[in-house]
Amino acid sequence: MFIIPIIAVILFIIVISSFFTVKQQSAAIIERFGKFQSIRHSGLQMKIPIVDRVAGRMSLKIQQLDVIVETKTLDDVFVRLKISVQFMVISEKVYDAFYKLDYAHDQITSYVFDVVRAEVPKMKLDDVFVKKDDIAIAVKTELNDAMSDYGYDIIKTLVTDIDPDAQVKAAMNRINASEREKIAAQFEGDAARILIVERAKAEAESKRLQGQGIADQRREIARGLEESVEVLNKVGINSQEASALIVVTQHYDTLQSIGEHVNSNLILLPNSPQAGSDMLNNMVASFTASNQIGEAMKEAKNKKKDNDLKKQ
Repeated sequence: MFIIPIIAVILFIIVISSFFTVKQQSAAIIERFGKFQSIRHSGLQMKIPIVDRVAGRMSLKIQQLDVIVETKTLDDVFVRLKISVQFMVISEKVYDAFYKLDYAHDQITSYVFDVVRAEVPKMKLDDVFVKKDDIAIAVKTELNDAMSDYGYDIIKTLVTDIDPDAQVKAAMNRINASEREKIAAQFEGDAARILIVERAKAEAESKRLQGQGIADQRREIARGLEESVEVLNKVGINSQEASALIVVTQHYDTLQSIGEHVNSNLILLPNSPQAGSDMLNNMVASFTASNQIGEAMKEAKNKKKDNDLKKQ
């Protein structure tokens, strides 16, 4: 009674174990008594119960392996590089990928270390940043040559990070900051020089215009004095007296102008009432003496000229 249900359950389990599924973008390796039998791809598959077994499954998707490599550059700087390797199993070579290589990741890592430590020591640190694509190409070429025999295809290799020693990075930052400060100082110096030049030009132009204004002012004053002397001559006052009178008049005009400014600190000497009269008399006397000296010199010159003519 109990044997029939047991047999039925065993048969059901055997039938169920005869079927298995393989996911998309993957492959299953079937062995029969430990010997390779076949490769099954995605979908519902069937095998002989007990005789056949699924020895393993392999993904056919693109995989990525990140490898950190520490090495030294040509200028003796230690640097850490992160190499990202994108690879996949070739669908036609699943047998080679499964049976020829046990640890694909370890094999790829070994080749990455070998290539990077052969290429980077030939470069200076700055060149490592500039030529990182050359390093990636060298790694990809070496991996393709080595891993294709094992059923792996290297899709892409990337140098995703370059990390020098902390002290080196600090030194590079200081150099960069110093260079930028130098450029900023040059720009500030140029701006200051331009400002000084423009100020000098403006001051020179101001002085020129100021001088031109003073010259025009003095020209007009002289013209006014000339007209004043002509007017005084018409009323019987000679040129010396007219000049002295004009100077005294300007003296009192100056005193009047100073008196109009309450907070003025200017002191004009002399400024007493009798000083104007003394100034007028002194100027008239000086003009008269000057004319007499001029006439005497003129007569002496004429006499000398006459004597020279007589001697000839």
